Amino acid sequence: MEQIARTSMQIGAALRRCRRSAGLSQDALAAKANLRQATISALESGGAGMQLRTLIDVMAALGLEIVIRERTKAANNIEDVF
Repeated sequence: MEQIARTSMQIGAALRRCRRSAGLSQDALAAKANLRQATISALESGGAGMQLRTLIDVMAALGLEIVIRERTKAANNIEDVF
């Protein structure tokens, strides 16, 4: 499932959805990524100061990858959405 995330909170929420979809608890994901459960909790809540390496380790444990692309433009008018 492709998800767009532009903030640390959105990244955390996307990771939480993926973890739950995989049927993993925070403890189980932490064990797979060799991290503490508190680290998974902080990442999922969009906590400040998270290291990029931690994000990559969690994503690898979930079988996810990062794709870098240009940001999509927001519609200026509601009619542009439809």
